[in-house]
Amino acid sequence: MRRAFGYTALGAILMVATMEGAMAETFNLTVTRVFEAPQEAVWQALTEAEAIKQWWGPEGFAAPIVRTDIRPGGATLVCMTAPGFPLMCNTWTYTEIELGQRLVFDQGWADEHGDTVDPKAMGLPVDIPAVVPHVVALRTLDDGKTELSWSEFGYASAATVAQSKSGLDQVLDKLAATLE
Repeated sequence: MRRAFGYTALGAILMVATMEGAMAETFNLTVTRVFEAPQEAVWQALTEAEAIKQWWGPEGFAAPIVRTDIRPGGATLVCMTAPGFPLMCNTWTYTEIELGQRLVFDQGWADEHGDTVDPKAMGLPVDIPAVVPHVVALRTLDDGKTELSWSEFGYASAATVAQSKSGLDQVLDKLAATLE
């Protein structure tokens, strides 16, 4: 039997106790943003390849390769690069989709063909997991704006959560700019 206990820190800290009594600690991240755009426009920006190219990656990065297959079991491939940085790619493999409202996916590391790559081989920190579960949810607010909640789960340290949050904040700033 597994039991989860939630705490708040930089992200939420999840303590998982197994029947054997061992404790495993993971760090999670949730960022919420409100966009001055209707929910349909935000959904399109999250799911259409040409739209993702406009906002994916932190400041100074471009996303020259994006391929989407938005369906349970399908995957999106997103590759980003910047001057002086190699091409870095992720796959988002969808496990659940509520059209227009929610995407649940496992983010993995890949090459430009979508083949799995070990994040350590890409020069990423040793505690970056090979797979990071995500939940991205949208909700229309009374004033016609859209609230987005972006959650990432299973990081091994608060430092990795902080690094991910920094990049995610920049990505969401770019997303907001494309929706204006």
